[in-house]
Amino acid sequence: MTVLTAIKTATPTASEAPSPGLWQLGIENQELTSRVARLAEQLDSDDPELRSQAISELEAALLQEEGHRQALDSKADSYCWVIEHLRGQAAYRQQQAKRLVELARSEEARADALEESLVLVLTRLQPSASRFSFPNHELTSRKSQAVEIDDEDALPAEWLALKTISQPDKAAIKEALKAGHSIPGAQLISRRSWRIR
Repeated sequence: MTVLTAIKTATPTASEAPSPGLWQLGIENQELTSRVARLAEQLDSDDPELRSQAISELEAALLQEEGHRQALDSKADSYCWVIEHLRGQAAYRQQQAKRLVELARSEEARADALEESLVLVLTRLQPSASRFSFPNHELTSRKSQAVEIDDEDALPAEWLALKTISQPDKAAIKEALKAGHSIPGAQLISRRSWRIR
């Protein structure tokens, strides 16, 4: 039995048993939401066939309710619950990622400060040393050269490298296309954005 079969609505007809109570409806909606969530997990699969199958089942589950407005609304509401949950999870994870990046930056800065302090003391005690060995670690160094620019404006033009960056002027292109001009390599596309509230 596919997930699509399991998603089928349980809306009773007039000839069936009396309408289920609120508790039963709540359970059915929760089960439907869980099934939608399981299909949504397949949308993240590396297998294109599995993703395509999940999309087909999700779409078919809604399309089979054509003409049954109440059942369609109930299913669509379950989809919205899953979408909101996924977006909430994404926002939370982004916040956590930002917090972890800040923690990593702070710990990296502390490690750099400690290393500078250690090197300062050791090189003061042994100015000619280029390596220090400890029971469990070794501190090594290598020489390198780098150019430090004190005042870029003071450099003669012959020592400046010119970089040219070109990119499409989308605002100007949009206005020209709206005015009826034809621009090779560009077209005006109309989109409608949706938002769940």
